[in-house]
Amino acid sequence: MAAILLRSGWFPHFSEDSRQTDAERIEAFLESSYTEADSRSVYVAKIENGIVVGYCTVQWLSYLFLAAPEGYVSELFVDDAWRGQGIGQHLIETVEQEARVRGCSRLMLCNGRSRESYKRGLYQKLGWQERESVANFIFKL
Repeated sequence: MAAILLRSGWFPHFSEDSRQTDAERIEAFLESSYTEADSRSVYVAKIENGIVVGYCTVQWLSYLFLAAPEGYVSELFVDDAWRGQGIGQHLIETVEQEARVRGCSRLMLCNGRSRESYKRGLYQKLGWQERESVANFIFKL
């Protein structure tokens, strides 16, 4: 997973020099996902030799204003060499199935308009709808 993030070039804190630290952080994240399975899931796509070629994390959220929980797809990454082969679609379909089992009313994600997946219309092709009426804000700390 660290290799996928490193090769993406989007996250400067992932580097060749930090590989051990990155691996430890990812291992801790995965372990905590088992103990926090009600609130977070991680789905990993591997090829036959065990190499990770993609992954997806989902936060399962309950709100007072929604009648049912929501799943927030917080990360979906596929290794560049494996894009366009249905891996992202398979991960999203797996998340959709789990959301139905959990009784969620909807799934949500943010996708940068400059990202290849946005430009190719990946999520629209899978039946997702872009919400024009909602602004996405962050507050940096």
